[in-house]
Amino acid sequence: MIRIGEIKLKLEETEEVLEQKIKKKLHIHKEDILSWSIYKKGLDARKKETIHYVYTVDVKLKNEKKVLERTRAKNITIAPDMTYYFPQGKSLLKTKPIIIGFGPAGMFAGLLLAEMGLCPIILERGEDVDRRSKTVQEFWAGKALNVESNVQFGEGGAGTFSDGKLTTRSKDIRSRKVLEELVEAGAPPEILYENKPHIGTDKLKEVVKNIRKKIISLGGEVCFDSKVTDLKIAEGKIKAVIVNETKRINTEVVVLATGHSARDMFELLQQKGICLEQKPFAMGVRIEHKQSMINQAQYGQNAPNLPAADYKLTYTTKKGRAVYTFCMCPGGMVVNASSEMGRLAINGMSEYQRDGVNANSALLVQVFPEDFGSQNVLEGMFLQRKLEEKAFQSGKGAVPVQLVGDFLEGKSSEKWGEIQSTCLPYVQFCNIADILPQFMTDALQEAIPEFEKKLQGFAKKDAILTAVESRSSSPIRIVRNGQRQSISVKGLYPIGEGAGYAGGIVSAAIDGIITAEIIFQKDK
Repeated sequence: MIRIGEIKLKLEETEEVLEQKIKKKLHIHKEDILSWSIYKKGLDARKKETIHYVYTVDVKLKNEKKVLERTRAKNITIAPDMTYYFPQGKSLLKTKPIIIGFGPAGMFAGLLLAEMGLCPIILERGEDVDRRSKTVQEFWAGKALNVESNVQFGEGGAGTFSDGKLTTRSKDIRSRKVLEELVEAGAPPEILYENKPHIGTDKLKEVVKNIRKKIISLGGEVCFDSKVTDLKIAEGKIKAVIVNETKRINTEVVVLATGHSARDMFELLQQKGICLEQKPFAMGVRIEHKQSMINQAQYGQNAPNLPAADYKLTYTTKKGRAVYTFCMCPGGMVVNASSEMGRLAINGMSEYQRDGVNANSALLVQVFPEDFGSQNVLEGMFLQRKLEEKAFQSGKGAVPVQLVGDFLEGKSSEKWGEIQSTCLPYVQFCNIADILPQFMTDALQEAIPEFEKKLQGFAKKDAILTAVESRSSSPIRIVRNGQRQSISVKGLYPIGEGAGYAGGIVSAAIDGIITAEIIFQKDK
């Protein structure tokens, strides 16, 4: 198969033109083509007057060798084999592997272990996605928080209530396996080739449910409302897990994929003497603008003819601290993503169509271990909690909000401008500077005007800041070796974002797949 890159289409051209461009690039006739497919599609909007799509296509020909020999054009190569191959042989495991957590890392570790015939048992503290969705909707409608099943905990992990962005910098071939499994489970087929693929919260709910069904069909078990409350360790090896304080399950392998909001697990690991370390992370706020303004700023006069625009901005302050946008949700909403009583955390999400009135993005400030104020390995987590408690108290339980103009002037807001908050159910005008540490406030106040220079309208006075975005990444790393095992306990495999080794849905899923491969080959 031949891969052709850098095929450009004008906005008014349809994908039907691609075949003509393939023939022209390769100097062939229609009958020479057996089949072709899109491998990658991106939008080049660097110059607003010449916005265009850029495609990479894979073409199967009758005589590929002959065509390649006579072709001297750039961006034409043999397409690499993207097939995922399972490890060969037979596993020597004597017990079923246990997976704690059913987010992307645990889900794909479980799926691969099931596909390899190891019949994993997956334990998830939260509810299945249908019950969980109802619980979350009730919370957003003003009912009490369920600390075991919420935006952070439950089937699919925190990613289920997000934009479902699948962008990754990883070149690992396993990323293709991840995307193919998601499509098989009901994700839009275009995620296989879109440059910035996303699924959307509405579709993710069905996708994670279908992956669960596949795991079960292959002999795996998925248990909800099953919180692991203890790990049994002897002679430096994992021996069992305790579920809901009473049920013991013996095992020689535990995959720890709990996510970084499972703070009680970090506390348990510390008590067990398992090696943890502080790591840099980031916290900040969410910022909301009109999506139409973002579209205009990014696309100019072409805005009405293009999908909802996104953006990615970075800045380094005069003191050397990075400020950046993260998890930008076009046409989305800001949500209360709390998981602990008396503490308030937020996140952003979009549905597949991204057709909401507002755009939102995390606006984060780099936080270093030296900012924690203590050598305690959990101190970064305590800092998160401190800010979440301040946010809860500042808004009296409602979500704190402030207009950008007032934040830059250091005063509380009193009334809305053109932009209205999307955050449910309740918001409260506050001075966000009273919630954040001074270094974060200073960094944001310096960065926002700089971002205005890069994206017109970003510092609009009535744009909305919402606090506090505290769960973007883990402040703790569970130290592991090259075989992905804890350096403290044999048979314990910490993976994903919660372990400090991934930064998104795809990278966490890849971490799960690699770990499953290692477990399959254990003791060989």
